[in-house]
Amino acid sequence: MLKKFALFILIIGVGIVAGCSTAPSIRERATGTLLDKIKAQGFIRIGTEGTYPPFTFKNDQGYLTGFDIEVISEVAKRLGVKPVFVPTEWKAMFAGLDANRFDLIANQVGINDQRREKYDFSDPYTVSGVRIIVHKDTTTIHSIADLKGKTVGVSQGSNYEAIAKKAGATVRYYTGASEILADLAAKRIDAALNDRLFVAEYLMKNPDRNLKAVGSTFDSSRTGFVFRKGSPGLVAAVNKALRDMQTDGTFKKISEKWFGEDVIR
Repeated sequence: MLKKFALFILIIGVGIVAGCSTAPSIRERATGTLLDKIKAQGFIRIGTEGTYPPFTFKNDQGYLTGFDIEVISEVAKRLGVKPVFVPTEWKAMFAGLDANRFDLIANQVGINDQRREKYDFSDPYTVSGVRIIVHKDTTTIHSIADLKGKTVGVSQGSNYEAIAKKAGATVRYYTGASEILADLAAKRIDAALNDRLFVAEYLMKNPDRNLKAVGSTFDSSRTGFVFRKGSPGLVAAVNKALRDMQTDGTFKKISEKWFGEDVIR
C-alpha cells in the first residue's frame, strides 16, 4: 500500500513539472496538440487591441489593419488557416489568453523575463527602442550625449523625460507627440525623443516637416507573439513562418509598407 501511495505521489509530481514546462500538457497529449486543433478547425484566434496604430487599428472603412495584423495574417496563411481576431482591451489581454478566448496575442508585447515565467513567446518580430529626432538643419546633435544643455520636448511622466534629464537637457513639457514635433519643426526646441517605430512611420508620412532621426537606437526592446505555456508545436510553427517570411522578403515588404524600413533589424 505504501509503495502504491509513493508511486501515486511520484506521478502527480511528474505531472506538475510537465505542466510548468513548454512541453505539451497531459491534456494536450490526450486530446491532440493546440496546433492540431487549430489546423482541424481551420482558423486561429488572435487577441489584439485594434486601437493601437500603426500596429493594430481600424481604418476609415472600419476594417482591422496595421503592421501586426498583416504579419500575423501572413503567418496564419502559412499555417493553412484563417486568422480570427478577438478585439480586447489591453488590461484584459493576458486574462483573455489565460481563459482560452484566443490562441495567441499579436499586440506589440515586449519580451521580458517576468512575462516569460508565465507565457511562451515567438521569436522577436520587431526590434524597437528610443530615437532622437531633430530638425534637418541641425548639425550639432548626433547622440544622447549631445543633448546636454539642449532643449528637449517630452510628454510629462514619460520615460523620455527621465532620459532627457539624465542627459543634462532642459526639458519642455507637452501633452503629446504631435505638439512636440510641431514645435521641433518650427525650431522652438532642439530635439525630441520617441519610439523608433513611431519615428520611422512619422518621418515617412510627414516629409514636409523637415525632421530627421539621428544616432543609434538605444534602450532596445523586442516584441513577440504570446502563447500559453504548453503549446511548443504552435510556437515552432509560428517561428518557422516568421523565418520563411524573412527569407523570402515578405516580412521586409510589410515592414517597409508601414515604416519605410525593416523593423526586425
